Amino acid sequence: MSVSMKNVDVAFQNVGQKVGMEIWRIENFNPVPVPKSGHGRFYSRDSYIILKTTALKSGILHHDIHFWLGKDTTQDTEGTASMKSVELDAALGGRAVQHREVQGHETDKFLTYFRPCIIPLQGSFSSGYIKIEAQKHETRLFMSKGKRVVRVTEVPFARSSLTHEDIFILDTKSKIFQFNGVKSNIHERAKALDAVQYIEHNYHEGKCDIAIVEDGKLVADADTGEFWAQFGGYAPIPRKGAVEDDSQAELGSTMFLLVDGKLKEVGSSPFKRETLRTEKCYILDCGAEIYVWAGRETSLDERKNAMLAAEDHITNTKTSHTHLTRVIEGFEPWTFKSNFDVWPSSTGTAVSEEGRGKVAALLKQQGFNVKGLIKAAPPAKEVVPPLLDNSGKLKLQVWRVMGDSKTQIFAEEHGKFYSGDCYIVLYTYPGDRKEDYLLCSWFGKHSTEKDQAVASSLAGAMTDSMRGRPILARIIEGKEPAQFIALFQKLIILKGGHSPGYKDMIATKGIEDETYSETSVALFHVHGTSFHNAHAVQVNAVATSLNSSYSFILQTETSLLLWYGTFGTQEEQQVAAHLATFLKPDTTAKSLKEGSEPSSFWSALGGKSEYPSQREAKEAEKDPRLFVCTSMTDTLEVIEVFNYTQDDLVGDDVLILCTYGEVFIWIGQATSSREKKQGFSYGQKYLERASQLEGISQDIPIYKILEGCEPSFFTCYFTWDATKNTVITNSFDRKLALLQGRPIPIVEPLQRRLSSSLEKIDNAASKSSRRIERGIENARRAHRKSAVSALTSIFNLSTIADNSMNSPSQISPAASTDSRSTYNGADEKFSLSLEVSSAISEDILKVDVEEKDTEPVSTMEIDETQKHATFPYERLKAGAKNPISGIDITRRESYLSPSDFQKIFYMDRTQFDELPKWKQDKFKKAVDLF
Repeated sequence: MSVSMKNVDVAFQNVGQKVGMEIWRIENFNPVPVPKSGHGRFYSRDSYIILKTTALKSGILHHDIHFWLGKDTTQDTEGTASMKSVELDAALGGRAVQHREVQGHETDKFLTYFRPCIIPLQGSFSSGYIKIEAQKHETRLFMSKGKRVVRVTEVPFARSSLTHEDIFILDTKSKIFQFNGVKSNIHERAKALDAVQYIEHNYHEGKCDIAIVEDGKLVADADTGEFWAQFGGYAPIPRKGAVEDDSQAELGSTMFLLVDGKLKEVGSSPFKRETLRTEKCYILDCGAEIYVWAGRETSLDERKNAMLAAEDHITNTKTSHTHLTRVIEGFEPWTFKSNFDVWPSSTGTAVSEEGRGKVAALLKQQGFNVKGLIKAAPPAKEVVPPLLDNSGKLKLQVWRVMGDSKTQIFAEEHGKFYSGDCYIVLYTYPGDRKEDYLLCSWFGKHSTEKDQAVASSLAGAMTDSMRGRPILARIIEGKEPAQFIALFQKLIILKGGHSPGYKDMIATKGIEDETYSETSVALFHVHGTSFHNAHAVQVNAVATSLNSSYSFILQTETSLLLWYGTFGTQEEQQVAAHLATFLKPDTTAKSLKEGSEPSSFWSALGGKSEYPSQREAKEAEKDPRLFVCTSMTDTLEVIEVFNYTQDDLVGDDVLILCTYGEVFIWIGQATSSREKKQGFSYGQKYLERASQLEGISQDIPIYKILEGCEPSFFTCYFTWDATKNTVITNSFDRKLALLQGRPIPIVEPLQRRLSSSLEKIDNAASKSSRRIERGIENARRAHRKSAVSALTSIFNLSTIADNSMNSPSQISPAASTDSRSTYNGADEKFSLSLEVSSAISEDILKVDVEEKDTEPVSTMEIDETQKHATFPYERLKAGAKNPISGIDITRRESYLSPSDFQKIFYMDRTQFDELPKWKQDKFKKAVDLF
């Protein structure tokens, strides 16, 4: 739509050029600018136009236009505000979203502009401003609602206005009272305090007493008595009866086409995007919300007529406060798109990048020097993810899923992931607590659903055993976030896999096994600009996989070749050399520039052929969005939180932060256990819908974060105040203490409290361990066969009985190494070693043991040649029919093989879960971990 500025009011020339807010009041059918000192002060007989300009991450300025209608405004003033809003949009290029706001029923987005609240004044600015301001103070009663944005509505000053469910503010000349209904929400009480402060500052010059009155407290204190005296004395508040709901029940949505100023019904929900034509205007009636959609090719007059038609539709069929939003084709918000089954995503950027690549390729074929034509600008230096431990000691553990269990990966292989496998990664790093954890499940693109389910289950069990402390993440191949790649410094995705599930899958489908080996020909596409984001992906070893804008690594049986594309960056070339040392540490890589390849290079790739030269198009950055989850059944219902802050993370809610590259599920401590368990389900349900409406990939990472355990890569999206992360009964008490100038109650921060509890457990376990060690030494001198027999009968572990006389300190190096790889300090497996047998016999079975002299130790000569040998358990146990001779019988367990050691001394989580509950309870008590 091209619009001449002659058709636009002169008040709107050169507006919206800077980030911020601009407001106009309608006077005599003209928009008059409101000075900044008057922003947020509205009059009930006036109408206003508000322009909010924000800068998106992409650098584009975004505009929201709101026209606010006072409850006593005239119809002519209302119509003028509506029409002038359309003109303002035209002056801004016709891309703004317009919102109709009615006093007392404003949208959440509008209210966030004027935190903490707006309280409109009676009358009109032009006619009664001076007179109204000069009036003596009048006692008023307000109702306050909202956990995130505060809606303050004046109600009749009468006892009958009070309810048990709501919060009320009584503003008198000398004191402001906040009355908290006994059934009111604690977070709404905290927000109401913000409104109390607003009233104190704006109507009492900051000099006024503040009192809190609790419903049901009667006249127990002076403030309560004074409050009820304002109403003529105390009287019980009647129960809230049935309240007439003036909101429109959403029985279904209807779409209308505007034809010659009249509405013609063209369909009902769910709508199809194909129905909307670019040269037409449509009206969507969604019950409590009305949308006007204007195609790009519609004229200014057509858009004005559409707004008038929507206003008439509201007047004839709706309540006066129905929300009205006008959107332009190509700039539709989420709330509008959600009324359609699918909303196709835009692909304009990718086409542009592809076009540039094709032009460069054509010129290159014709002999022109195209260097620099499509060469990517040097990428901005990326910030090192704050999750990294600057001490240089990465505490990283990696497991591959093998069947129904997991196998630990050696440290030298960390960073090599096979596309057919699933992995679990545990990273321990210093945080506000003693230690924090990031626990990731990584799914290869060709991994089986069973392996993915096992990985999720094992990661969940590890999280439970660590008391929910880790940040839990689901990561899918190809969508690895920066903080995940940075953990490895070198990350390479290899073809194939080693899990039994993958092997069975390719065998069933008759697919050739392409699992990477160091002796095969392999080609790797290099990504990254520095060591902390260096990664490569194995691609098909053919010439068509090359790209002139990137660097590649070609591996043959005897060599490594680094191929640098003409349009690649120097940073990527350095990354390629860095990654090559990870593939073959003992092989020196040779560098090749595009165009200087020897024939052996093309032979390894099966011959020379054409390949692309353009760099992959990157999607424009989008601003993060925060949603609160309202319900989840078959579908997820969410409400967007606009202009969000840390205070919007309310402890009894589940919220979703979408950055378009990652999704964070934040779960408040006060949520139900069911909501806590459904963390990933919220994320998956959200991505299913977001992929339909905004084209977001369903494979982007999902994080599950519990309140009080927020990592730095989450808090960076807020202006984060760590002091707010403190448990002080509730946010209301904290704000009240600040408001009344009282000291804030000193309570341990939530993270510290969690850490302290876990530290107590660790200390108790340590003390228990020392006590148990002393018990073992005593046990060497005692006859405890009855106790061990009882233990054996409880856990059906006959092997413990035979090893009860051995010391844990005498475990062989081989066995010790294997046990660490099984246990890993993560409570994932519970030790049933001699320590436990002693604890159970002493703490559960309560067997009294009389200390006796130790039996004489055999003077059998020890064969030193067998010092590091291993033998079967059956020949090492006490009473063996064919015992091993020449060994130190006081250290029999040191001769066990690692596998036998693990079977005898450890029980995994599955075995533990299979025990009867009474046995589990006894076991938990014994190891003193719960």
